[in-house]
Amino acid sequence: MEPTVASIPTRSERQALDWSLVLASQGIEASIDRDPEAEIWHIFVRGADYARALRTLRQYVKENKGWGWAKELPFTGMLFDWRSAFPMALLLLTYALQELAGGRLRLAGIMDSAAVHAGQWWRLLTAITLHTDLTHLAGNVVLGFLLLGLTMGAYGAGVGLLGSLLAGVLGNVAGYLAYGTPHQGLGASGMVLGALGLLSMHSVSWVRAGHAPGSLAIRAVASGSMLLLLFGVSPKENVDLVAHLVGFGSGLALGTALAWVPAPVLSSRTTDRLCLGAALASTVLTWTLALLTTRL
Repeated sequence: MEPTVASIPTRSERQALDWSLVLASQGIEASIDRDPEAEIWHIFVRGADYARALRTLRQYVKENKGWGWAKELPFTGMLFDWRSAFPMALLLLTYALQELAGGRLRLAGIMDSAAVHAGQWWRLLTAITLHTDLTHLAGNVVLGFLLLGLTMGAYGAGVGLLGSLLAGVLGNVAGYLAYGTPHQGLGASGMVLGALGLLSMHSVSWVRAGHAPGSLAIRAVASGSMLLLLFGVSPKENVDLVAHLVGFGSGLALGTALAWVPAPVLSSRTTDRLCLGAALASTVLTWTLALLTTRL
């Protein structure tokens, strides 16, 4: 006789949660629980769904095999994607070129409200890669490496990077609209805080699937807001509070929207590559336009 309930063992709570979302997206009801003796997390499905659940998970694992950049952090259940080092390296390279060019690169890419009003929309993105000084750069690189790595681990490298970049752009758009002319802004803080917003909302997908209480999402947003106050709000005159707050808020909004995207779609290699390509292409395109428009 076919068992009423069948179990699928997993390596960790994080994997159990992710796999249960994959099954839920395919209409397969699943629950998770931990075996306290074996210290193993299990996914439980109806016996009638067991074979289809295995096929679904095998296909999911097959489509998401990669180079192993994402590693689970011990004792946290969170994934950290080491590819966050690449966008941070780009920030370092851009700063080096900025210094070698004697400020002319900064002139070409800074978010200048008058230039944006005149049609140079690309400055809303190029400004993210520029920084005032080494202190400004170091703060964004260190915090960005950590937060972007966790966000890319949670959503996938491409989705996490593109979502954070979009949040940073929206932060600059808000600064452009709020401050009027003249106004100038630069720095990756909006993107970094956008990653924090995305990360704060990642638990919503687990809450929607019934695998976590709603209080988990509330605690995550509260924790993210505390980090925003710690790193994004400062009495210094050169801090763009509008860009910081809107960058974080945009990350929250994007994270909420992504919670409704089916897990197989969000985590597929195709989605990952498309989003990574879009992030790279938009950066190259906007800097190409900036350099062609400004005589260095």
